Amino acid sequence: MRGFQALFEIVPDPRRANVSHALPDILLIAFAAVLCGAETCVDIAEFGEAKREMLGEFVEMGHGTPSHDTFSRVFRLLDPSAFEAAFRRFTSAFAATLERQGLAGPIIAIDGKSLRGALDTARCTMPLHLVTAWAADHRLILSQCRAPNRSEVTAARTIIALLDLTGCIVTADALHASRKTASAIRARGGDYALVIKGNRGPLHQAIQTLLADPDPAQAASTSETAHGRYEERRAWVAKTPPDWAQLYGFEALCAVARIDSLRRSNGREQTDTRYAIFSRLLPPHEALRVIRAHWTIENQQHWLLDVAFGEDRIHTRSDHCAENLALLRRLALNLLQHDPRKLSIRAKIKRAGWSDHYLSSLLAQMR
Repeated sequence: MRGFQALFEIVPDPRRANVSHALPDILLIAFAAVLCGAETCVDIAEFGEAKREMLGEFVEMGHGTPSHDTFSRVFRLLDPSAFEAAFRRFTSAFAATLERQGLAGPIIAIDGKSLRGALDTARCTMPLHLVTAWAADHRLILSQCRAPNRSEVTAARTIIALLDLTGCIVTADALHASRKTASAIRARGGDYALVIKGNRGPLHQAIQTLLADPDPAQAASTSETAHGRYEERRAWVAKTPPDWAQLYGFEALCAVARIDSLRRSNGREQTDTRYAIFSRLLPPHEALRVIRAHWTIENQQHWLLDVAFGEDRIHTRSDHCAENLALLRRLALNLLQHDPRKLSIRAKIKRAGWSDHYLSSLLAQMR
């Protein structure tokens, strides 16, 4: 827990100097509460009171536990950029200890998610929209950024500019398949794997023509059966003509891929074909792995945040509160994903609430 406090000491305290509770202590109590399933500032205050004896071993409790108003005021006023910088500082150090997987190197998926409950219905505002960078191979959230005016593309480029992408391959869906995003990734030392759809008309058409009749013998394929559903995928990769990078404006464009998928479920069969562009030439099996890895951001991050942490039903929305609490949930998910116990995320959250020893072991990862 001392590691957590040291990590967040760099975050400026937005309150006046004469306060009863130090900011790192407030953040530690709040983080521990989120690990145990707390959703709101009222929940966090109740957790602090219930766990006062345990938390007193690590946090100064001379003035009692902070009230829900104190937690609310801190998270409303706390600078999200400074808070996220401390978060990124921890995840960068943590990610450096993880092993490289596959020929493509680390795969960083970028995608956005709305917090559906974080809106003011009386003012007909849109819900808060956040974009995250996700280390797909290691199930680790690297960074979070609020989408200004719900512009996911702008937020994605902000995140890209903050990360060292040397040796990484960055994936994104068709929304981000733009020349500026590709150049931003290359400027940070990374390679890209971007899905291309009809919004990139001429390029999309050219890829379709290039891969119109691929040789089945040159394909890489995978198949799996789970939950009563059968899925089969095949991928082809082709080098692009030398002039394509300049012709279509995508820096370092050197390869394209076609991915055919077939799904059978409940007696129904569905087929789909997708295309992607790459700045690094990969064999078909590795290109297929990279494109598949992108979608782990949906089922191993977004889905878990909604189902295990109840993110979509949380109505916190004042000032910066929703954004800052969302960052704590993502930090909590990082720790729970890497806890070695063979339990679901939901079970780990409950166990943390029931067992002080288990909660302390989770917090000990903050070093």
